[in-house]
Amino acid sequence: MTETLGLRPHLRDLDPEGAADAVEALSDEAATDALSQMNPAQAVEVVDRLTPAHQHRLAQIADARQGSGDWVSNLRYEEGTVGRLMQRPISAFPATTPLAELVAQLRALVAHHLITYIYSLDQDNRLAGVTTFRDLLFASDDALLGSIAIPNPFSLRPEVDQFDAMREVVARHYPEYPVCNGSGRLIGIVRGQHLFEQQAFEISAQAGTMVGVEKEERIATPWQRSLKSRHPWLQLNLVTAFLAAAVVGVFQNTINEIVLLAVFLPVLAGQCGNTGCQALAVTLRGMTLGDYRKGAGGRVMRKEALLGLLNGSLTGLVAGGGMYFMARSQGREDAWIMALITWLAMLTSCMLSGVAGAGVPILMQRAGADPATASSIFLTTATDVVSMGVFLTLATWWLL
Repeated sequence: MTETLGLRPHLRDLDPEGAADAVEALSDEAATDALSQMNPAQAVEVVDRLTPAHQHRLAQIADARQGSGDWVSNLRYEEGTVGRLMQRPISAFPATTPLAELVAQLRALVAHHLITYIYSLDQDNRLAGVTTFRDLLFASDDALLGSIAIPNPFSLRPEVDQFDAMREVVARHYPEYPVCNGSGRLIGIVRGQHLFEQQAFEISAQAGTMVGVEKEERIATPWQRSLKSRHPWLQLNLVTAFLAAAVVGVFQNTINEIVLLAVFLPVLAGQCGNTGCQALAVTLRGMTLGDYRKGAGGRVMRKEALLGLLNGSLTGLVAGGGMYFMARSQGREDAWIMALITWLAMLTSCMLSGVAGAGVPILMQRAGADPATASSIFLTTATDVVSMGVFLTLATWWLL
């Protein structure tokens, strides 16, 4: 027991691979205890990385103890679904069970399990009703469970996406929810704490996914594994950065003639990058919250294009004014042309950056990938290439 108690908080801090390594070092009994204290979805990710033989041993121990979660059976459900969060319905009884007999069985169960509701089942094991301990307390001992149960309770389906399930339960605030299959049979329960905890974890992982950090990585992840997961994306970022550098290289003669242009390259790149990131953040949030619907990509990109155009026009006035005064201070007679070029480049680049910010996650979703995966890397490349390319192209046409 001491071994397990010391490891429980440690497992929660580790990524699934690290937690699996830690579980392998434990005895099967201690590993079962530790996994039972984890969020079921996270426990499933850990068990999925164990050998089939190890999984079978842990499942046998959980079966013998009437464990709170059958991790092996939950693996058959897709990642991100309610089925991954299920625990066994320990407190499910036939509706014909006398309350005196029910109370006797509950006394033995509550010593080892957290029981919130009592579920009544019909003769086909379909969920018929739910009973609270308050109802049980004031009922007559000779009554039957079905007679005091609340009929037709709310339930979830195991194949439903966790976020869709969270939206369904957000106005109910129950401590746990029954899970039924297509036939209405009770196959598990999901605790509200675990449902919202898992969704919070998914949302918190999104920021890291945007820049190439695996969503499983945690603070306690070993540096070797962090390096292995992060480094390929940094190499990709380096390759894409060369594209922006190549654009500047194409216009090297223009920059050599007008060195002042180089001063404003990071200004344009930074402003366009922020514009694109705003569009990216809003689009990803819409996808996460379910506001984005398939086929709405054109409408979303048109809105971001308009916002980019308007924001670029306003910030371009400030940038153009800065270019004018710097050019005049260097005695250039074409200062107003350089200011106009800066303004046009800013509004054009911001407009295109807004389109890119919305378009990158939409295209990745259509390709079947996680919309957030390395989206910031691709967006940064697009905004750098566009902003520098437009600015230097206009300068070459009008000034040389």
